Amino acid sequence: MPAIIMASTGETTTYRQLNERVMRGAQMLRGFGLKSGDHLAFMLENRSAFHEVYWAGQRAGLYVTPISTRLTTGEIDYILRDSNAKMFISSTGMADVVAKLSLPPGVPYLMLDGIVPGFESFERIIACYPTAPIPDPACGGSMLYSSGTTGRPKGVKRAAISDEPFDAPNRYSVLTQKLYGYDPNTIYLSPAPLYHAAPLGFTSSVLSWGGTILVMERFDAEQALALIERYSVTHSQWVPTMFVRLLRLPDDVKRKYDLSTHRCAVHAAAPCPVEIKRQMIDWWGQILYEYYAGSEGNGFAVINSREWLAHPGSVGRAILGELRILDEDGKEQPPGVAGGIYFANGPKFEYHNDPTKTAGAYSAEGWSTLGDVGYLDDEGWLYLTDRKAYMIISGGVNIYPQEAENVLTAHPKVVDVAVFGVPNADFGEEVKAVVQPVNMTLAGPALADELIAYCRERLADVKCPRSIDFDPELPRHPNGKLYKRILRDRYRQGRASKII
Repeated sequence: MPAIIMASTGETTTYRQLNERVMRGAQMLRGFGLKSGDHLAFMLENRSAFHEVYWAGQRAGLYVTPISTRLTTGEIDYILRDSNAKMFISSTGMADVVAKLSLPPGVPYLMLDGIVPGFESFERIIACYPTAPIPDPACGGSMLYSSGTTGRPKGVKRAAISDEPFDAPNRYSVLTQKLYGYDPNTIYLSPAPLYHAAPLGFTSSVLSWGGTILVMERFDAEQALALIERYSVTHSQWVPTMFVRLLRLPDDVKRKYDLSTHRCAVHAAAPCPVEIKRQMIDWWGQILYEYYAGSEGNGFAVINSREWLAHPGSVGRAILGELRILDEDGKEQPPGVAGGIYFANGPKFEYHNDPTKTAGAYSAEGWSTLGDVGYLDDEGWLYLTDRKAYMIISGGVNIYPQEAENVLTAHPKVVDVAVFGVPNADFGEEVKAVVQPVNMTLAGPALADELIAYCRERLADVKCPRSIDFDPELPRHPNGKLYKRILRDRYRQGRASKII
């Protein structure tokens, strides 16, 4: 079976080709002096080389950091320095952004499909290395970056580099095989950017079991259905926004494709509206599998379609770690009472270079949290009732408002600003800002457009507000605390307000 198929072009990578390219990549990493425990960063669009680079770093025992292709130059610069990356790999598709990087001296910068100043040709260099195994392979790990409440992205560092055999089954691959039946006959459709934790984890797991991954360069609802039919897809992974797009296809299009081989559709990343999920089960059958987890890897809760129909709205019961609900004082809460969601006796993690944030993720008992709020029912089923400290989830992407707030506050016409999520029919949520200008006579569409453009020059557009309203004074306590919930509720409840 092929290892990787690119959806739009049909470009196919066999396991023999993948293995040879990974061996060359590991040799190249050693040739540049990268040793086990070092950090490799790369930013690539969805393409076969993504996994070639990722697995080369894994084989060389590195911490591998895939970087979102939607980040700005400043955000990439920060990640490269914070991770202390010993090599950075990108492509000419990212040239407009990476060409402006402030490259630290002494670090090799490689580029696929051509070069820009400061970069060397990846293809030319890697061709100089043999396909033989390196003499000191190790089991590397990923270190993905997600934004923190301070507005700076933070690397999630999990298990230490292992000296176990490189091809030994890891916890994640064993878990996915047990839950979803991955095996050498699996044909897995990946419709999302590979730099996200779930697509990266699931596709890597499929490859570790010898199956085939079918990678979409970008999501298109009808194309996804056509691919399921054409390639006899057995497994897939989605976010709720994709379900909405699929359900909105015309009925004749939805009936057009044979989906009979499709037996496992996994989803997570954002809460799925009950009615949307019910419609998907009605259409696809009881093949939907949901889970609750995070990049931190500190626990895992799961629920299948049959269980969900009996407990609609639940995100599952824990199979890795033990769920605990704690109030603000750290007291464990009884069933039905909401509080912070913690995993007890789960895998440990840390936030790279941020001991304060790491400490804040653990309770006095050593239980860890992703910062979400929810409750357990009498049978241990978990229900989410809020999100991480007003984190916005738009189309399955986690967005932390503090980053945009920090940028907008620096604008000379802004006195105060609050950024939060408001409902969006397609994406679940969208980013909204309410600004207190230096003078309310400035408030209006022209200033809103100016502030949005100002933000997009400094942050990835997905993190910036899609609309801005103005208020003469934000609800802020004298101690400085902003009552963001008051602003958010105005929009969620549809009530009139003084906001212009």
